[in-house]
Amino acid sequence: MKTGTPLHILFVCSQNKLRSPTAEAIFADVDGVMAMSAGTNHDAETPLSADLIDWADLIVAMEKTHRSKVQKRFAKEMRAKRMTVLGILDDYDFMDPGLIELIKGKFPRWFAA
Repeated sequence: MKTGTPLHILFVCSQNKLRSPTAEAIFADVDGVMAMSAGTNHDAETPLSADLIDWADLIVAMEKTHRSKVQKRFAKEMRAKRMTVLGILDDYDFMDPGLIELIKGKFPRWFAA
């Protein structure tokens, strides 16, 4: 990543309906970040693709199962990628205040109190 270019973060959950779109939405106005989201399931709103992985500087999975699916399905594309897991279970609605608080808490660099 070049200096001065935004960090591309790809958020991943199963269906791309609740958790990862919430993360994408709350990062929409963060300076220095471009966010997108996708789902590991084939019927996700935005299914994960090799193009999305190539776009991302950092891939953020909501659960360990998502990380496993991404690494298995896109082993070649993931070789030079950074990936982390937030450990956020599928217990929230889209833009749920508790979910927003959890996500922001995982990224203190951008969401200082």
